[in-house]
Amino acid sequence: MADIDSSKKAYLFLHGRMDLHEKTMNTLESNGFQKENVSMGNPKQAGEVGDYMVQLWPPGPNPENIKIQKITVVEECEPEGMIGVWKGVSKEDLFEIKLE
Repeated sequence: MADIDSSKKAYLFLHGRMDLHEKTMNTLESNGFQKENVSMGNPKQAGEVGDYMVQLWPPGPNPENIKIQKITVVEECEPEGMIGVWKGVSKEDLFEIKLE
């Protein structure tokens, strides 16, 4: 597992599975993320280069993992649907954590 910079923000995407919020937060905390730096992803405001995008994986009814990605580029774009301004965000896959 890669080292996490716990001072960086992490934006969480649950893909409609709000029932897994607490479980996801607990797993993230036990893997080096600071609770106060994790917030729900917002389609109107993207993160910054160096921050993390964290999402349940695969999206859908039965996610098994939490995918950790690092934001590498943030470009201005026209917001699109539920993705919003995150459409302009490029990211690098770092690793996945088993959803415990």
